[in-house]
Amino acid sequence: MKIIQQPDEKNWEELLKRPTQDFASLESDVKAIFEDIKHNGDSAIKKYTQIFDGISIEDFSVNPEAIEHSTDNISAALKEAIDVAYDNIFKFHLAQEQVTIKVETLPGVKCWQATKPIEKVGLYIPGGSAPLFSSILMLGIPAKIAGCREVVLVTPPQQTGVVHPAMLYAAKKCDIKSIYQVGGIQAIGGLTFGTERIPKVYKIFGPGNQYVTVAKQVATTYDVAIDMPAGPSELLVLADDSANPTYVAADLLSQAEHGADSQVILVTTSNDLAEKTKDEIYAQLELLPRKDIAVKAIENSKLIVVQNIKTALRLTNQYSPEHLIICLNAEDEAIDQIYNAGSVFIGNYTPESAGDYASGTNHTLPTNAFARQYSGVNLDAFTKKMTYQKISKEGLLHLGRHIEVMAEAEELQAHKNAVSLRLKDLNTPDS
Repeated sequence: MKIIQQPDEKNWEELLKRPTQDFASLESDVKAIFEDIKHNGDSAIKKYTQIFDGISIEDFSVNPEAIEHSTDNISAALKEAIDVAYDNIFKFHLAQEQVTIKVETLPGVKCWQATKPIEKVGLYIPGGSAPLFSSILMLGIPAKIAGCREVVLVTPPQQTGVVHPAMLYAAKKCDIKSIYQVGGIQAIGGLTFGTERIPKVYKIFGPGNQYVTVAKQVATTYDVAIDMPAGPSELLVLADDSANPTYVAADLLSQAEHGADSQVILVTTSNDLAEKTKDEIYAQLELLPRKDIAVKAIENSKLIVVQNIKTALRLTNQYSPEHLIICLNAEDEAIDQIYNAGSVFIGNYTPESAGDYASGTNHTLPTNAFARQYSGVNLDAFTKKMTYQKISKEGLLHLGRHIEVMAEAEELQAHKNAVSLRLKDLNTPDS
């Protein structure tokens, strides 16, 4: 892992590039698979599951009994951990509920805004190399609080033919009953069009590899919304000499083990911290079961030493990380000057893993610099805002003339007439 000293700002864009493939090269393949699924439904799903996952699966629906009895197949300690995480995530997302806003903008002109759930949502949960049951909690809980009428969960099939019981238990906690062992492009295609078994949804959520990312983007061309264009995991640690290099290395590796295309970065004002962190990374790497994956991610990663905190903050905002850990003496000042990050973790005792699992915030976050314009998943992501208005006779008398003038200025006579006819009746003595 390279230590880069005082990089010139004109080179930052090149320095901070993500190790991602050109998604455009995958788009034509994804569209061809989508068209097959659109016309051939479940048979196409089975075909691509055999091709991409090497698994022949006749019925990819998960038996409701397996969901109901999932508790029998996980340890008491894991059940308790999932329960605690569920409670914390539920509390944080429940607090995001918004009341109906009502305003009388003029006498007799009442406007209000109400929050409505998205009726049908699909949750994509990665599960090829590890059972990511935490993602079920992160997506299933806000869907439940929002009141989504239909929640469909898809996850890649396992060689055993059985979904990990921890995933089923997490789904049970979230009241999810529709679960399908389908992954990758074919899972997103199934949710986009609907098949004989998989219901069509209105919005698709969840992280995934580059194929899933492209598939989600293609889904938007078929009138399906997505949470965000999320890609490989990333983490930036912003630190000075108050940071603990052992902790910093552990945090960097926690994201590096996600995948070979993950990226982790340390931005620091301390040469000593950079050197010690580098040593710690290689020492801790040797103990990781997923060492081979982490090593490849570390090859894409950097330790960057800059002159001062002001420069470090500019560089951090330019990178716009999915996850940002701040370990600085002047942490409050830094927090106020961070504008682009998916989720922020503050201090030596706030590991990024806390947000991944159980502190309460959501871990489905924008990557690839989309934190500049996207929020992470929250309760609002599962809802939409509808506005209403009711105008009385008095209200239209107050407002009508202004509408007429504006409509006439825009040369939209029918718009004006819709008001003028009413005003004429209101100004008629017998009306």
